[in-house]
Amino acid sequence: MPTLEGLPYYIAQKQGIYDSLGLKLTIFPFYSANDRDAAFQTHQVDGIITDYSSAVILQANHHTNLRLIQKNDSYFCFIVSKESNINQLKQLKEKNIAVSRNTIIEYATDLLLDKAGIKSSEINKPEIGQIPLRLQMLDFNQLDASFLPDPAASVAMDNGHCSLVSTRELDIDFTVTAFSLKALNEKRREIELLITGYNLGVGYIKTHPQKEWEQVLVEIGVPENLTGLIALPAYKKATQPSPEAIEKAVNWLKANHRIPKSYEENNLIDTTYIHSQLTTMQ
Repeated sequence: MPTLEGLPYYIAQKQGIYDSLGLKLTIFPFYSANDRDAAFQTHQVDGIITDYSSAVILQANHHTNLRLIQKNDSYFCFIVSKESNINQLKQLKEKNIAVSRNTIIEYATDLLLDKAGIKSSEINKPEIGQIPLRLQMLDFNQLDASFLPDPAASVAMDNGHCSLVSTRELDIDFTVTAFSLKALNEKRREIELLITGYNLGVGYIKTHPQKEWEQVLVEIGVPENLTGLIALPAYKKATQPSPEAIEKAVNWLKANHRIPKSYEENNLIDTTYIHSQLTTMQ
């Protein structure tokens, strides 16, 4: 997706880290969760960067064999249109707030509305899956608000829109890397190298001035005039996905009748790639 949670992968690829490890990696961009998940279900890709609710939907409703291998660092901003005159959460009633159904976008939106004391039925939630389209609709005053990831969030703010809150402030943990069971069985060594490269990419980001690698930001969609202004996630070395975050996503999906009440998380996390002692590495 055109977001920043995959930046350490990109850095490791662009700086030749994966070449030195002997891993051939191809990164495919997708602009909507539906397109990404369709490619995964049809075996066009081995793995995806996704969110907990999307992963549960794939397992529970589409019977897709997948496992989550590591957390990724990310945040989304709740952007309100400059034409909406919204500056408080309580003003969201009867507004048009775009979501991407069954994903972190809708999940975070519902949590935000609950925090504001607003029922989901008191707003209009059009489904706009593509991130660039949500940004464009904000620019043309066709939406009042939506959660956007960076770099789209920073572009929106540069265009005069405002961020009311972010998923960091809402304490939402949501982004993970997942692989198909087939890939996990057939490409274990390659996935281990992927994680090694990710960790080296994180180290590179922390130890090299951004000027040395800001072209990578441009290549993943950050406008050149914003490369020095964008707030990057606090990248950490690979840690195991969060069972607590998965449970919260499952509870939300069940409450909204998106998955069967009988669903039980079935070995969704693969803990064999990242040892427990690595989960606290910074």
